[in-house]
Amino acid sequence: MLISLLRYMQGYLKIRVVGYSPERFLNLCKNKKIYIWGLKSTQNAYEMYIKISGFRKLKPILKKTRTRVIIEERMGLPFFFHRYRKRTLFFVGSFICLALIYSLTFFIWNIDFQGNQRITDEVLLEYLETKQITHGMAKHRLNCEQIVKDIRKNFDDIIWVSASIDGTRLFIHVKENTDTFTESTVTEEPCDIVSDKDGIVVRIVTRSGVPLVGVGSEVKAGDILVSGIVDVMNDAQEVTTQHMVAADADIVIETTRQYEKTIEKEYKKKQYTNKKRIISYVKIGAYKMYLGWPKVSYQNFDRQTNEVQVKIGENFYLPVFLGQKKCLEYRWKTMEYSDKELEKLLNERFEQYCEKLESENAVILEKELFITHNNLGATSKATLSVQEEVGVPRKIVDF
Repeated sequence: MLISLLRYMQGYLKIRVVGYSPERFLNLCKNKKIYIWGLKSTQNAYEMYIKISGFRKLKPILKKTRTRVIIEERMGLPFFFHRYRKRTLFFVGSFICLALIYSLTFFIWNIDFQGNQRITDEVLLEYLETKQITHGMAKHRLNCEQIVKDIRKNFDDIIWVSASIDGTRLFIHVKENTDTFTESTVTEEPCDIVSDKDGIVVRIVTRSGVPLVGVGSEVKAGDILVSGIVDVMNDAQEVTTQHMVAADADIVIETTRQYEKTIEKEYKKKQYTNKKRIISYVKIGAYKMYLGWPKVSYQNFDRQTNEVQVKIGENFYLPVFLGQKKCLEYRWKTMEYSDKELEKLLNERFEQYCEKLESENAVILEKELFITHNNLGATSKATLSVQEEVGVPRKIVDF
């Protein structure tokens, strides 16, 4: 690779040697230490590559061997500059472009996070913005040690951080503490626990406060389940004073839930045509330059956007993005579900509803689904018997 680059910088020729004794020509080139490469025989002649400096030494050898040289190609920078020597604006523009690219190396154009799972890139980027660390900032203003200290101080779940600069990219590697646990948030303000559903209590575990219901008690929404007012008794079991606490308890009730879902028989479906349009653009910062007319004449269409940041090498990112917008035209087509399809959809929706209940720690004791059809569609109805947690805190306002 380096040798090819040096040859291109110095310039070289592809020549064809024909005549009386081309083999003697090659031997004399070796004796004169003229470097040639890429030698191959073609139709009573030889083709090869030779440097410009070596080509200038060929005149006496050609006379001795009664051969002649035909130049087939000229390659390298000297010939390139000679060919475009009158195009001053091209070279001035090339110089300005190289100077601009070089100036961009003094800024950060990409911030890359690795190792974060629970804390998203967006959260970390928003935090860095509060510290004036953004895309496009000068590299000399960055203090990697301070970045590490600030992230560890602000995020308790992160136990290890490293920050480094490579090219125009800022690498931030983090390691999160996977052994952390979330403590239950219990309000310290005095409050009662009231029911938010109707049902029968099947289990109650009180940690603070006075329970007003027991297992088998029937409760309604709004009833106080655990009181935050605690009586203080003397030896004669007489109330001497009262004080308030934040009531805390785990209460499970058995209740009934009603479910109903209707799906219409007619529905609209996207039907894609063969028409599509691709719009290319270049984005520099917040500005977009479209390559062509950006407006789309389709009435209904889906848009797919693909954007890539320009980089030189692996870590030299530029503030330039190349993008494409693909617009696919579609039309709405009215279709109808069959009875079997309606039943399948209603069953799927009901199963999703049951899975959502179970994800909220509810236990389904009994369920039964009924589906009825009519001219417009179908309706599913169900009554579910479930056990679920109940109780929300309510501030004690009158004591």
